[in-house]
Amino acid sequence: MAAVSVEKFVDLLKRSKLIEHLDQLAKELAEIKVERGGRLPDDPGELAEALIDRGVITRWQADKLLEGRHKGFFLGKYRLQGHIGSGGMSAVYLAAHVLMHRQAAIKVLPRNRVEDSSYLARFYQEAEAAARLDDRNIVRIYDVDNDGDIHYIVMEYVDGPDLQRLVKRDGPLDYETAANYIAQAAIGLDHAHQAGLVHRDVKPANLLVDPKGVVKILDMGLARLVDKDGDEKASLTVAHDENVLGTADYLAPEQALDSHSVDERADIYSLGCTLYFLLTGHPPFPEGTLPQRLMMHQTKAPARIEIDRPDIPQDLSLICERMMAKSPDARPQSAATVASQLIDWLSARGQSFNDGSGSSPRIGSGSSGNLTGGSGLGRGGSRTKTSPSRRPKRSRTAGRRPVSMEDTVADAENTQAGSPHPADRKAKGRDRLPVAKPLPVPGEPDTPDVPEIDVELVDDGGPRSRPPSLAEKRKARRRQSQPPVWLWLTVLGAAAALLGLVVVLTQVM
Repeated sequence: MAAVSVEKFVDLLKRSKLIEHLDQLAKELAEIKVERGGRLPDDPGELAEALIDRGVITRWQADKLLEGRHKGFFLGKYRLQGHIGSGGMSAVYLAAHVLMHRQAAIKVLPRNRVEDSSYLARFYQEAEAAARLDDRNIVRIYDVDNDGDIHYIVMEYVDGPDLQRLVKRDGPLDYETAANYIAQAAIGLDHAHQAGLVHRDVKPANLLVDPKGVVKILDMGLARLVDKDGDEKASLTVAHDENVLGTADYLAPEQALDSHSVDERADIYSLGCTLYFLLTGHPPFPEGTLPQRLMMHQTKAPARIEIDRPDIPQDLSLICERMMAKSPDARPQSAATVASQLIDWLSARGQSFNDGSGSSPRIGSGSSGNLTGGSGLGRGGSRTKTSPSRRPKRSRTAGRRPVSMEDTVADAENTQAGSPHPADRKAKGRDRLPVAKPLPVPGEPDTPDVPEIDVELVDDGGPRSRPPSLAEKRKARRRQSQPPVWLWLTVLGAAAALLGLVVVLTQVM
């Protein structure tokens, strides 16, 4: 039941200034009368529907008017058209410039957050971070401003879902589509990294897909800024004593311990967890409490992708595993390397890389196709030849139904992901990219689900001239059974980081 009458609804619409000229409103109402036998509907809801059908107002605007409101439809030079969604730090609205009529998304900081210096500073840091960037695979920022105590950022509007909503709606993606999306994201991240930014919150909910299939990275609110001299600029992580920032399901092991000192390889880890999600439909560690899942980041390998997708090409699985290596040195060392690997993988399967532009991929000078982070796919730095291109297969996402406006906002769920071990498996099928057997990676577990424990071996500095005594054997067994000092320090550091994260999450919630 509407809170207003038809007459009151028309009065509120006039006072709202949503329609620039009142004679235009009078014309629309006259035409509705003619269509309905010479009178307006008796129900204000029916009148609102008629105006929505004619494109005079939006449904969100109509709902507000039916609630008896006529204010709050404008912010600066923008007319608000709808509420896209809300997260922990802000609300996002669809808007249009009153003169240029260009649509944009406006992120608004809630009034109750304005007094919190950490949130306000991070809000403006997002604008500063994004202002450094101009890339088709990153959501562009148009403006940042405030209207009294209302602070807002005007950004590019992407009419499509984020990858988390896409997978939740349609299930895991086909292999080629997943590789294409992650390659695009890697190209965007490479642009950000070269500009001195580490995103620190890469996840499916922060990757939007527009109607042309272009992936765009969203939300620089947690980005780490580095100036031209390589020094971190006024880190909010340090200034507000926040040791852990990011989303737990996609958090690199080193980021869980100290978020303000991570480099671009933390983003590569998070992007690998995102690829894992696209292929399986769930993060690497979907079970357990938040502290348990954070600890899994440090000690446990996730379930193999083959459990959910038995037919996954071994070389694609290996790319994902290398991206999620627990040691930063074991991952590809640049986002450009990741993009090159995935584009090469697509080419080897007869698939062309499609970023929606029809042009060649834009990969930085550090690009490489090496699965181990070096300069080539095989050992010795030699690149593996790819098979000739064949006709691209039709993507499973083609022809899907239009996505509603609510699908465009990143989900704010905080969960945790882990990192796998490198696996030596035989590639099957003639189409797959040949992959050299990966070298053992220090610090990586040899078997799934079993954390690696260092064993301190007994060595007296030279060959033994006699068999060890019983006392020596007992001493050696005691030393082998005791966890090494570095493991205790790692556990203590992880526990401290967990406590910091719980405090931060409590403040956010």
